[in-house]
Amino acid sequence: MHTSKNRSNSFGIYIHIPFCKQACHYCDFHFSTSIKKKADLVNAICEELRLRKNELTGKVKTIYFGGGTPSLLTSEELQQIITAIQTNYTISENAEITLEANPDDLIDVGLSAVEDLKPTKLAILKKAGINRLSIGIQSFFEEDLKLMNRAHNASEALNCIKEAKKHFQNISIDLIYGIPGMTKERWKKNLKLALELDVPHLSCYALTVEPKTALKKFIDKGIVPPVDEEAAKQHYEILLEVTEKAGYDNYEFSNFGKSGFESRNNTAYWEGKPYLGIGPSAHGYNGKSRSWNVANNTKYIKSIAAGELPLESEILSNEDKYNEYIMTGLRTKKGVSLNKIETEFGKEFLEYLMKQAANPLKNELLILEEESLKISKEAKFLGDGIASDLFKV
Repeated sequence: MHTSKNRSNSFGIYIHIPFCKQACHYCDFHFSTSIKKKADLVNAICEELRLRKNELTGKVKTIYFGGGTPSLLTSEELQQIITAIQTNYTISENAEITLEANPDDLIDVGLSAVEDLKPTKLAILKKAGINRLSIGIQSFFEEDLKLMNRAHNASEALNCIKEAKKHFQNISIDLIYGIPGMTKERWKKNLKLALELDVPHLSCYALTVEPKTALKKFIDKGIVPPVDEEAAKQHYEILLEVTEKAGYDNYEFSNFGKSGFESRNNTAYWEGKPYLGIGPSAHGYNGKSRSWNVANNTKYIKSIAAGELPLESEILSNEDKYNEYIMTGLRTKKGVSLNKIETEFGKEFLEYLMKQAANPLKNELLILEEESLKISKEAKFLGDGIASDLFKV
């Protein structure tokens, strides 16, 4: 592996794998359900990694395979990408390497007793260098999975976690609340199952209805009832109570980790650390500007083949950086540091922030603790709206 030239700084690499077996009704990410170009795309990702090897300096602390459905890649394809990173970058010894995965891709269904002796998909992923799994469970209930058009069923949701735990310690699962028709009882059962399975990290999101998704069309046509904000708020309150009792740290609005299992990749995003975004539609950040790749697999592959980066970028103004720090900082347990605002943005920004924060502080939506502005526990569900009131426009 590459040796480091005495560099102390670090960054992350995000790799977007734009393939899915089928389209989930709520998803508006960039993906394709045709995997014909999978091999070409993997080659293009490896080439993009080579072309951009000098863009950021330091060691790679986190590698994150997101999507789409990265678990659709074969272990050879994953190994090919990891080798391209090892060849062109210096990877930190204890780097966190996360693979987003769907339950149906992780369990080898229908193996005979003889075939059972073959290494499982999970064992092969571990051997390829993956050391953290982020599994898209979404719900342990059939009716929710069908409404969202997930590719797995309820028994696969349970079984894949049991199997994954035989090979991986560091496991996160995604759960969605606020699903039309989901009662408080069903949401409590989802959480109870996650706790019984002793999953060390939970990422829990309210179902949002994005424009141009199948879910939006179904709601508009009256096929699916609309999302009930009040029910989602109650689900979130249950989530805070249950996870706190079970010893999870709610270190960011939607993320709950047992000690030592916080996502280092996501924490780096929230702290404004630089990262490379590799693959179609992937976004990156270098501390000064944000960049993003073309959201089209064919154009991406052709462009890379021609030795050209299919990248657009924008230089962030001081206001942009301030707004982003407010947005991400308030979502985390640490909150927004007043010292950081003054040091990085100046006195004028600090005065502006305190003026905007006066009302929410008075109404106890915000609290001032250890020279940091934080959202009060009761106001967490309204967090993004409170943050936007503090933005500099």
